[in-house]
Amino acid sequence: MNKVRVIDGIPIEMGSGNVYADLGYPDSEAMLVKSRLVAKIAEIIRNRGLTQVQAAAKLGMTQPKVSALLRGRFCGISEQKLLECLTRLGRDIQIVVMPAVKNRDTGRLTIRIA
Repeated sequence: MNKVRVIDGIPIEMGSGNVYADLGYPDSEAMLVKSRLVAKIAEIIRNRGLTQVQAAAKLGMTQPKVSALLRGRFCGISEQKLLECLTRLGRDIQIVVMPAVKNRDTGRLTIRIA
């Protein structure tokens, strides 16, 4: 992170775009991907006006699991389950594997919501 300015004696730093990385989580990329999937699931549920009970039935989960998911507690839920939730909500999922850019030795997992 780069320091951009000081306000009232407090340094303000530019974030990396991944709050989990900024906070030092070792699995920050996976957490960011999950959070974006969860945000889309929550958006669809909200736009459809579903209750948590209705959403749970649609997603094949319990209402307490849906409640936890919608409150950002998704650590115990796999990316695969989140993708399944999106397909149950009528979304198509497309996974594309491509070479990493030339300035990186390893690839990375990103998500783009259309």
